[in-house]
Amino acid sequence: MGLYEKWCESIKENDGRKYYWTYVEKDGGRDDIREDLAETIRSHYDRLERIADDVGRLGYKVAAKILSEAMPNTPKGRSGDLGEILATELVEEEIGLRVPVRRLRYKDGRNMAMRGDDFIGAGYQDNKLWLLKGEAKSNQKLGKTTVTAARKVLDRDNGRCTPDSLLFVANRLLESNDAGNNALGRDLRDEVGLKSMPADCIDHMLFTVSGNGPHASLKENLEAAGVNRDHYVVNIHVEDHQDFIAAMYLEAEDLGDD
Repeated sequence: MGLYEKWCESIKENDGRKYYWTYVEKDGGRDDIREDLAETIRSHYDRLERIADDVGRLGYKVAAKILSEAMPNTPKGRSGDLGEILATELVEEEIGLRVPVRRLRYKDGRNMAMRGDDFIGAGYQDNKLWLLKGEAKSNQKLGKTTVTAARKVLDRDNGRCTPDSLLFVANRLLESNDAGNNALGRDLRDEVGLKSMPADCIDHMLFTVSGNGPHASLKENLEAAGVNRDHYVVNIHVEDHQDFIAAMYLEAEDLGDD
């Protein structure tokens, strides 16, 4: 059972190529996914096998210190990162595309937001390359200004993935020892140069997690979007938004006792 299936109840509406998904926590759902989500958070900052190696060589406390240096230690930084993490997990669990690079592992400062597209999903449908361009927003109080700004980012570059973001993903895949990753990386790198993909093979997702639940502007924004691609608008309602984020990062940083 996936993270979201254990954690939340969902309502999924769709009209043609427009998808409006809202999620609320189940009673007891947070307790059911606490350990899994903590491990998921860790995996977005470092490889789990590398963390385990640190524990084996240095013990839990030192390994936890190494891990914590990669994680943000401000409420704003943690909120933004967790939004991207939750968006990535939803794309892979609910849509079936891969988000093949955990880009938070490549931050140049623990509290620095990375530039470019927040997340890129990639895969193949009927042997054709298929992409998803995503923007993630995490707010205690979500409002129209944030939603409008996110849509503007999705519409940049004629709705295509930002070239430097796509090239970043491509190059990481080409560094892999996996032949499948290499093939996908080459296809993504080709797309940076050729820009040959039609709009209807590049989905958009506006992902939000907020304390106030789905703001009316989310549905309005989706209704105003074009019909030449799949559009996903998603809200995860976490009432104690800031407390939840703080608690999950404490859990993620706690690797155990020596």
